[in-house]
Amino acid sequence: MLPFLRFTFPDFSGIMSTIMSNAEKQPKDYRFVVFSDDAAKFSFLTRSTAKSDETIKWTDGKEYPLVKIQISSKSHPFFTGEEKIIDTEGRVDRFKARAERAAKLRASLGNKVKKAEKEAARKAEKKSK
Repeated sequence: MLPFLRFTFPDFSGIMSTIMSNAEKQPKDYRFVVFSDDAAKFSFLTRSTAKSDETIKWTDGKEYPLVKIQISSKSHPFFTGEEKIIDTEGRVDRFKARAERAAKLRASLGNKVKKAEKEAARKAEKKSK
């Protein structure tokens, strides 16, 4: 056998012990919990390990822990298809202000060029006289 074609199989005993220890880390306290999106007036019942002090009576008549959320599939633009552009940092305003300053600078530079041309024309007239 050629030495550069030698292949050794890895020791899987360490990998198997890691997999077994990860299985032990999985939570065992799953229970039914109601998640409520108040902005969209939407709630759903699912199994979760989320902790909550509040409870709510669900449509089946039983009381379940209540977890309030800000965004759900009923209110997130990806799921609703509505695109909202929110300019929280004032980027549009800053862009407009920069464009205004640039326009003023161009105008003032244009005026300086015109003045310089007039001065050069006057000097040329004086020399020719």
